[in-house]
Amino acid sequence: MFGFGMPELIVVLVIVLVVFGAGRLPEIGGALGKSIRNFKKASSGKEEIEIKAGHPEDDKKGE
Repeated sequence: MFGFGMPELIVVLVIVLVVFGAGRLPEIGGALGKSIRNFKKASSGKEEIEIKAGHPEDDKKGE
């Protein structure tokens, strides 16, 4: 599509690792996935959009 091949994607992944660190990658991936999911829900016309701040660990602490 934009001419991205495997070498370019690897370079981008390495840059992301350097900037954010390996520990934060799962958080970033989860947030990106939720954002895409909410965008799809909003574009399909559904009124409910999940907006939740904090980490999944915070939900367990409150119980």
